[in-house]
Amino acid sequence: MSVSHLPAPEEKSGAVRSMFDRIAPRYDLLNRMMTFGQDVRWRRKAVADLRLPFGSVVVDVACGTGDICREIEDAGMTAIGMDFSFGMLAAARTSAPLVQADALKLPLRDSSIDGITCGFALRNVVNIGLLFEEFARVVKSRGRIAILEVSEPAGMLTRAGHHLYFHKVVPFVGGIVSDREAYSYLPESTAYLPATAKLVEMLDEVGFSAGAERLMMGATQLLVGTRR
Repeated sequence: MSVSHLPAPEEKSGAVRSMFDRIAPRYDLLNRMMTFGQDVRWRRKAVADLRLPFGSVVVDVACGTGDICREIEDAGMTAIGMDFSFGMLAAARTSAPLVQADALKLPLRDSSIDGITCGFALRNVVNIGLLFEEFARVVKSRGRIAILEVSEPAGMLTRAGHHLYFHKVVPFVGGIVSDREAYSYLPESTAYLPATAKLVEMLDEVGFSAGAERLMMGATQLLVGTRR
């Protein structure tokens, strides 16, 4: 996968899985460093905003090393983690059951779970629309979803500072600590993301009443929805 070019659609799935397998050992460390520890607060908020009862079953799609799974369990719910990357699952630190699975083909029955969380993975799937359709298929009526993803601040100066940090500092630090190619892809991959309003519209089209909230001056977005 080239640093200066995103993978072609037919190559994306394999390229992304290989990348996450490589960076799994230091993934959590880089997350804490590059968000100044704010990623922990964002994940906790995503789980809290599910507003699901004690004992609800929540699947964390693209669970990575299990950060959100731990928050789900701390909130008194049952977590199941699913990820495409064997490397991430091998590095996971959670007591939740873990399943290797394609997010576009979740191994779950229709209307079988109470909620879904998904952290910073939309830009890594081949088709976001199909991902949202899959969420709608497996979540029960009145079930909830909470999706974290990167975003861009609205203000011109804030956006310029964010762009400098995300596209220059992140690849530099990532290259020193982990894998420069991977941490160059991650900022570039925002090109795959529709605008926030479009993401909300896409969720509405598949059966969720959804809304969005900006976090950290707009650098992160949280999409929350209820299955109609």
